[in-house]
Amino acid sequence: MAPDPSGVEQAVSRTLRDNLDKLQRMSDELHQAIADLVSACASSRPTYALPPMLRSQTAAAALAATLDVLSRFITTALQPAQRPPAEEEVIRVVAMPPPKPSPAPVQPPPSTPIPMADSPWRVPAAAAQPVEIATQAAMPAAILAAPESAVGVAEPPAAPLSETRAEAARPAPAAEPRVAAFDLASLSVEEQEMHRRANRVAKVCMQDIKMLRPEQVQAGRAHKDICLRLRDDIEKAHREYDRRFRPIMDHPVDYFYSWLVEILAGGDPEALGEYPYPSPVLRR
Repeated sequence: MAPDPSGVEQAVSRTLRDNLDKLQRMSDELHQAIADLVSACASSRPTYALPPMLRSQTAAAALAATLDVLSRFITTALQPAQRPPAEEEVIRVVAMPPPKPSPAPVQPPPSTPIPMADSPWRVPAAAAQPVEIATQAAMPAAILAAPESAVGVAEPPAAPLSETRAEAARPAPAAEPRVAAFDLASLSVEEQEMHRRANRVAKVCMQDIKMLRPEQVQAGRAHKDICLRLRDDIEKAHREYDRRFRPIMDHPVDYFYSWLVEILAGGDPEALGEYPYPSPVLRR
């Protein structure tokens, strides 16, 4: 029996809605690649136009292929008379509502041990001592230094206590400075979109420099002077980055510096040499 036409149409509509985000992303990538191509055409070097041109071609081909697949799917799904039985079964499965997730199993509460008050047996002091010492050795030094009344354990023997005090007297390693977390969700929709484009543009700029100057990138990593060796290319990219994303330059993130370290320096900040631009994430 053929599936209900309304159910098939609902399945097709649901499939289209599921692919809207993908189509939107591909369209944004195509528009961004075209914008980069327009910017590159303003340069006196034609080679700068090659990378954005290839990205535009790739994004356009991917978008066209996706639209072709969706159009064929809609045409086939809305012609039930021409569908083979196997395809009708696929449409029927797609039209079925998703199964409800099974509820998580409820674990029974742990049983409370019943104290044996009348039992004459007691844990020997010699057997309980290693457990107490091992427990104190696993505790942080701050807890060991707390008053005994707050910890609530018996005083250990003299030898383990002296070893614990010696370990507590050792200088603790200096804590690394913490970078305050930056929540993009707290920003407006326009600022979030600008952050997303800034991240993508910075990554593409560094990929272009690496592709056009592979020998200088390798030499800069070896001599740890990438910013000096590729000064002209980096300066041009940073000028364009600052012009386009100046409203978010005071935020505690720097996509330009991050991708410069990741792509050109191979993850080693020291390979940059002296970074000539102010950055909120720069580690001296």
